[in-house]
Amino acid sequence: MPIFRALLILLALALPARAETAYDFRFDAIDGAPLPLSDFRGKALLVVNTASFCGYTHQYADLVTIWRSYRERGLIVLGVPSNDFGGQEPGSAQTIKAFCEVNYDVDFPLTDKAVVKGAGAHPLYRWLAAELGAASTPRWNFHKYLIAADGRPVAFFPTQVKPTDPKLTAAIEAALPRP
Repeated sequence: MPIFRALLILLALALPARAETAYDFRFDAIDGAPLPLSDFRGKALLVVNTASFCGYTHQYADLVTIWRSYRERGLIVLGVPSNDFGGQEPGSAQTIKAFCEVNYDVDFPLTDKAVVKGAGAHPLYRWLAAELGAASTPRWNFHKYLIAADGRPVAFFPTQVKPTDPKLTAAIEAALPRP
């Protein structure tokens, strides 16, 4: 019986726990440090897969505007560089970080490069697709997921929707933490 019990314990430890909120996930930051989303617990998240050489790269400017407009009210903009679409993010972490800072004055958190589509997608992206449905998966760079302050996903916005679009800003307002 003790061996059976030990096997059950090992099996339970080996199985991944079902994520309840976005705060159950983690990334590596662009500088290599751990970036657990639990650090942002109680804040709304706008998670955007980005690319430096995309026709939509100019959206970085609007992301900075949104970040600076809402961060004091509890919004975290999280850029997730990805090379999944058209090979438009081929650089190293240092190259991506420098590009974002020099060209767009990005000071919101950036993750290290991550896969955002398919079976190899980062666990957060797989969870978001499961929670919001297959239609919510990124089809191109600058796809946006909005996560409410309680950690549950509430909306997604395709590439063509600018970060400053009134529909997106209204959704952000609704997702912000309440005082």
